[in-house]
Amino acid sequence: MLVCLTFSVQASGQLDPSVICRVKGDRIVYQLDLRWTDQQKEEISRLFGLDSMVIVKAYAAIPEFMIDSIHWQVKSEKSFTIELSRSIDRSAIFALGESDVLLLDDELFRPKSAFTSTQATYGVNRFTGSNIFSYEKEIACLHLPGNRKAEKVYLSGSFNSWSTSDTPMQKSDSGWTVCLKLPAGKYDYKYIVDGRWMPDPNNRNKENRGDGQNSYLFCYNHKFELKGYQDKRRVILAGSFNGWDQNELEMSSTENGWELPMYLKEGTHFYKFIADREWMTDPANRNKRYDSDGNLNSYIELGDTATFRLNGYTSARQVVLSGSFNNWSTNELPMNKQADGWSLDYVMAPGNYEYKFIVDGNWIPDPENPYTTGSGDYINSYFAFKSNYQFRLTGFADAKEVIVTGNFNNWNEEGYRMQQVAEAWILPIRLEQGKYIYKFIVDGKWILDPANKLWEENEYGTNNSVLWFAP
Repeated sequence: MLVCLTFSVQASGQLDPSVICRVKGDRIVYQLDLRWTDQQKEEISRLFGLDSMVIVKAYAAIPEFMIDSIHWQVKSEKSFTIELSRSIDRSAIFALGESDVLLLDDELFRPKSAFTSTQATYGVNRFTGSNIFSYEKEIACLHLPGNRKAEKVYLSGSFNSWSTSDTPMQKSDSGWTVCLKLPAGKYDYKYIVDGRWMPDPNNRNKENRGDGQNSYLFCYNHKFELKGYQDKRRVILAGSFNGWDQNELEMSSTENGWELPMYLKEGTHFYKFIADREWMTDPANRNKRYDSDGNLNSYIELGDTATFRLNGYTSARQVVLSGSFNNWSTNELPMNKQADGWSLDYVMAPGNYEYKFIVDGNWIPDPENPYTTGSGDYINSYFAFKSNYQFRLTGFADAKEVIVTGNFNNWNEEGYRMQQVAEAWILPIRLEQGKYIYKFIVDGKWILDPANKLWEENEYGTNNSVLWFAP
């Protein structure tokens, strides 16, 4: 059953329902823009309950097609628009007029979590059998036992934008199987068995998204190993990645000792083994550092290296690097003294960070870095490691201070400060794929991005600029 709702709409600038979805005669008509990004197409699919394959076929300019017994028609309109339409039963929509606006009930078509990010710092799989999931050389294979009476089974998840048809599974005597190439990371997913969505019954890793459960899995990129110690009854891995939990990550006994394969996000991770309640560093790992409490820990490095440098201060006895990447530890990262200053190489994940130097006990921002956040005595240096986007504001050459803020930094009113370069204010930043809302603060006044036509309403009635970002 199709549910349609009508109401007075004050729409966002980029997704105006009165333009995108209307009633014409006995048809529902969608006007699609060929310039939309993949993220904008996903937003249209989510808001209007359009199956992803309908969008694909419409953009392929297929004049007529059938999906789920629904007959769709596609017509070319202006240079950058196409018209997608289907017939409706007018008796079921309360005598809508041609000027009425339609929003379709998304609940009937796909899970609310359809485009949810699956970022994770670490994780291990918890499948009920050894043949349910395998991962080797970036090839992930999932097996769904049983369901032999089913005619079609699809795998849908964060890896294919929750498509209902992109990843069909192959039937065998024991069930259904599919293999696909995935880089290391965390992925949400569900099965679609003859049109019925279901989490993986053989996976104990599940998350409640408010309208049901999604299963999730990890594609591993690291294996912790402890050689020997076969006389121990239990060995636990604990580290900075899981809050030093003493019970969560139990290692498995092997012929040569103990092991635990897992997924770890890029960066520097500190850890120890707990063998029958006795804490110990990794005897096979020479990389060790003291933490802020004076404990010596082993550490591993995954990813690329950022180089921090403080010029001058050659008479200082000690300089320590401290930042958001190491919970502002005061002694964990002593820098190396050189003839003209201090330096330190540190492996970290791509992202946005704040930091300071501690020079003989005195905290100072980086004098060579113009980008800062905070105010008063709490000004920190800011940098984007592997930045992939640049906020830019022109037309305010006489402004004294310009800040960009949004959902990427929890709408912090004191950061990030942009820098003036020629006639523009700029700020490099690291963004993941997705939707961002933001504003500029020019000398204390909040404004939309004048160069961005995409916006949406907020709870204050002042609107926010919208950025759809795809690396």
